[in-house]
Amino acid sequence: MKQHQQDFTQGPLFKPLLLFSGPIMLANLLQSSFQITDSLWVGNLLGANALGAVAVSSTIIFTVLSFVIGLNNASLTILSQQRGKNDQTGLKRYLNAFVVAMTLIALSVGAAGYWFSEQLLLLIGTPEAMLASADAYLRINFLGILFLFGYTFISTILRALGDSKTPLRIVLLAVVLNIGLDPLFISGFGWGIEGAAYATLASQGTAFLFGVMYIIKKKLAPFTMPHLPSKQEIGLILKLGIPSGLQMSVIAAGVAAIMSVVTSFGSDVVAGFSAAQRLDSLIMLPAMALGTAVNSMAGQNIGDEQWDRVRTLAKYAVLYNLVIMFAIATFIVLFAEYGVRLFIQDPDAVLFATRYLQIVALCYPFLGINFVLNGIVRASGAMYQVLALNIISFWVLRYPITALCSSLFGEIGIGIGMGISLLIGSLFAYLYYRYGKWDQKRIFAEE
Repeated sequence: MKQHQQDFTQGPLFKPLLLFSGPIMLANLLQSSFQITDSLWVGNLLGANALGAVAVSSTIIFTVLSFVIGLNNASLTILSQQRGKNDQTGLKRYLNAFVVAMTLIALSVGAAGYWFSEQLLLLIGTPEAMLASADAYLRINFLGILFLFGYTFISTILRALGDSKTPLRIVLLAVVLNIGLDPLFISGFGWGIEGAAYATLASQGTAFLFGVMYIIKKKLAPFTMPHLPSKQEIGLILKLGIPSGLQMSVIAAGVAAIMSVVTSFGSDVVAGFSAAQRLDSLIMLPAMALGTAVNSMAGQNIGDEQWDRVRTLAKYAVLYNLVIMFAIATFIVLFAEYGVRLFIQDPDAVLFATRYLQIVALCYPFLGINFVLNGIVRASGAMYQVLALNIISFWVLRYPITALCSSLFGEIGIGIGMGISLLIGSLFAYLYYRYGKWDQKRIFAEE
């Protein structure tokens, strides 16, 4: 077996879960710094207007990234099951199919985004003063969308094969390059906001090429010369990839819907909620990493038909999540205000954000249960079922309950509604995990 690649179908599960999920957590943390790095350099070197342009463009980039993550979840399920089956021929075939499919999708999305970037920005209400800068920044990002698809896909391949350390190195390379190239391109070369976009393109492109060459040199994955995949292979990719991509779109749309409730309370609440969301995005990283880890680990065991190990893994992951998220919740309850003040200073906005985080923090462990159990279910290939759970979580629970509680209790009701919805959402996830038929799913049954 290749260095760092783990076979999760034998031996203990708890220690491998800790060791496998740790690098994923760090990689997610590093990945989240990309837009933050651009924002910090652009805000300090070019001013508020340019910073606003990056923020607006990032909304569209996040939507694209959400779709990419969805596709990668599908590839993680398929490739990890093939790894668990120890089917090298099947692994090669589906790896080739994903390479071809991802390349075509990336080129199509990149071309469409480049030509229609201004229309997309107008669609989301970009102010006229920011439009030109945002359009330039967004177009360059769409030119390099193949690198974004590529280097995230490489990480997914390696994780499916049981390697979470090499993806960490690849992401670290991209982030370090981006930190160094941002000021050089923005100020040193005088390229302005376009320099920030070129820095992202160059860093992700370099990381992508390094990842490909490293994998080929070390023979970490059975790449073959790309060729036209079979109808069956493309059919399975679309069957899992479309609902998986939609899962992330549902989440992104749900976040936007919650924002419509927040904006009704005025600028202080909006500013406070935005600062709280910045911290939220970091707080959720351990739970998200656990979801990715169990997807790969459960996928291997499902491929090997070891269902007892899958259920044991679910128990370990839920317990691990509870320990981590309760620790984080305690920290947030005690020190939320200090974290909020890193982003904003207005007293009313800080007060709202602090109270919001202290309320929602108590329900973070339930959010983690969602990530873990959905990751287990997703590993079986039950993508439409996870999509349904996400729709219930955001549109049946989170948005209506938050809207109701905010109308009953005022601005503090936003946190109360979010917390209640997280708790009930985890109950739905558990009920489907416990009583649903996800464990009867066989994605390779016809082969």
